[in-house]
Amino acid sequence: MENTVDVYAQGIDEQGFILEVLQETLALTRRLYLQLLRRPSTLVAGIIQPLIWLVLFGALFSKAPEGLLPGGMTYGRFLGAGVIVFTAFSGALNAGLPVMFDREFGFLNRLLVAPLRSRSSIVFASVIYITSISLLQSLVIMGTASLLGYGWPGVSGLLVVLLILLILVFAVTALSLGLAFALPGHIELIAVIFVANLPLLFASTALAPISFMPTWLGWLAAINPLTFAIEPIRAAYGGPLDLGITVLHAPYGDVNGYGCLSVLMGLTIGLFFLIRPLMNRKLA
Repeated sequence: MENTVDVYAQGIDEQGFILEVLQETLALTRRLYLQLLRRPSTLVAGIIQPLIWLVLFGALFSKAPEGLLPGGMTYGRFLGAGVIVFTAFSGALNAGLPVMFDREFGFLNRLLVAPLRSRSSIVFASVIYITSISLLQSLVIMGTASLLGYGWPGVSGLLVVLLILLILVFAVTALSLGLAFALPGHIELIAVIFVANLPLLFASTALAPISFMPTWLGWLAAINPLTFAIEPIRAAYGGPLDLGITVLHAPYGDVNGYGCLSVLMGLTIGLFFLIRPLMNRKLA
């Protein structure tokens, strides 16, 4: 009888713990949205910049010879997948900035001494906030690309696109949050963001296929995580998607859609395990 009561009490306590952590996470997430409402320029800039890339680059190469790109697709459709992924990547790379500013202004210290049931809610809130903003920006880019005549994936294709973006955003958000706790200030974090952004974009298949690249750049693009996100999304725009088909012709061999998803998932899990000790130490 006593064992039954103990088990029941333990279950009630676990449910209470989960509800309290959820409440804390929602409250901290709401705070981030309020900050966005007061200063929406970051959201607007995060949408306008990739739109400029999409419109200007799409127009710049609109008269490219037919058959130049794989599958005979137009450059606008080819570029669309790259801009969608780059938008999500850029948004997630900025995930550490709110945490870094909280560190510098002393708000993070206040949270750490507050009676939070779990300090992990600080991280959960940042992940939820950045994920939703990155997906919103990407959907706007997808809608604009559709209006420009660059196509729209079907229902199954859209689900694959959203799944890939979620995995990529989780991975990059984990990296950015880790940098926010490891670097001394926001100047260093912004420097890392600027240094990482464009090189990773150009060293991927966002703007050109691997066949157009010199050998050394083709190898870099073939191991770039952005490439493993771009190619399945690009295939999703080509019609009914079969993840078993080859979507990436890399120098080391062909990679199908499942292979790309596996690489992205492995990257996400690896980054979370990598930064977990750092966060536990900083949030202890």
